[in-house]
Amino acid sequence: MHDSFPTTARIAGIGCYLPERVLSNRDIEKMVDTSDEWITTRTGIKERRVVADDESLVDLVERAGRAALADAGVEPEDVDLFILATATVEQPIPASSAIVQPRLGVTNAACFDLSAACSGFVYALNVARQFIATGEAKTVLVVGAECLTRYTNWSDRSTCVLFGDGAGAVVLEPARAGDGILRIDWETDGNYADLISMPGGGCRIPPHSKQAIDDGLPFIHMRGNETFKVAVRAMADISQRVLASAGLAVDDIDLFIPHQANIRIINAVGSRLGIDGDKVFTNVHRVGNTSAASIPLAMCDAIEQGRLKRGDLVLLTAFGGGLTWGSALVRY
Repeated sequence: MHDSFPTTARIAGIGCYLPERVLSNRDIEKMVDTSDEWITTRTGIKERRVVADDESLVDLVERAGRAALADAGVEPEDVDLFILATATVEQPIPASSAIVQPRLGVTNAACFDLSAACSGFVYALNVARQFIATGEAKTVLVVGAECLTRYTNWSDRSTCVLFGDGAGAVVLEPARAGDGILRIDWETDGNYADLISMPGGGCRIPPHSKQAIDDGLPFIHMRGNETFKVAVRAMADISQRVLASAGLAVDDIDLFIPHQANIRIINAVGSRLGIDGDKVFTNVHRVGNTSAASIPLAMCDAIEQGRLKRGDLVLLTAFGGGLTWGSALVRY
């Protein structure tokens, strides 16, 4: 990690999209043996959004991307790099970013997908920043999007209550030191790869194989209790490290936007950091865990509510399958 970025990237525009269909806890009560009280107490989630039958990942990406470009006042053809962070690709080949490229009109952009699960947006920010810092790109579109409900086992009450669909996008442009992304750090520990996984659907267990079909493997699996412990420690530690590298303390930030996994993780991380609860932003109650879309969706809500304003210092921290985690200190 570099101590400073002489040339960095700033968020010039932001946009988000949520599917129209709302799936409430009351709805899930009719599907599995659970209750609104049980879900709310353990996750903080009251409802989540679900893609329509005729929607898919690229529809979400297109809508969020268009909104971000409009907010930045950038023409699609001026984008020279497009990074899509997602764990729920449109199809294995080609990259989902390539499929949506002509729909967005970013026809001059090199495109690729990035897979880091719930940390995907922070990872993509870091990659995009480096392309801008080296002068390889001037205008970068970063989108975090997921259709997690398409990979949810609706008979597994421990996981089906968690996930929702959505997309969030930002347009990044060059900035000088002291503006935009001030510090950023990321980590991966594959020793914990089995804590959050989807065993079926790849080349080891192809989706059409008898094992995948019989065992119901093309679904998200999670070892919740073990994941909780690692997530809280990792998110708190990397947040502190990013702040320390900038010579700042928790009290110096205006807003903390963590990945919206569940309210227990968010509260535990906030407590470990010693951050004022009023500075912790949450929207998990209305969108659930949207993985790579989580942080930009929360940013959009924070802006709409007047909680995040231009010039504010915001700390973004995520944790996800891999296991991966990352944190970014941003002057919005």
